Amino acid sequence: MRAIHATWINGKIVPDEPVDWPEGCRLTVDAAPGLSFAGMSDDEQDSSPEAIAKWIAEFDAIPPVQMTSEEYSRWQSIRNEQRNFELANFDENAAKLQRMWE
Repeated sequence: MRAIHATWINGKIVPDEPVDWPEGCRLTVDAAPGLSFAGMSDDEQDSSPEAIAKWIAEFDAIPPVQMTSEEYSRWQSIRNEQRNFELANFDENAAKLQRMWE
């Protein structure tokens, strides 16, 4: 068997990807050292004014996305297709999620 990544959610280990392990197999679980919420180190979660200012400066340094009008139209079309798909499948997906946490 190979190692995988997973997240601890509501008292359960949730794999990041599907696994194909035999029922009842034993596992070794070890929390990733130095990482906490969302894979961020404690330093990256600093909420001091200096750290926040640094984060804002780094964020502001990201250049804006440049799109042609054709690219923008295509992007909007894809967003609408995705929205319609999600709306059409919401109840089914919500039921699947509910069964996962039962």
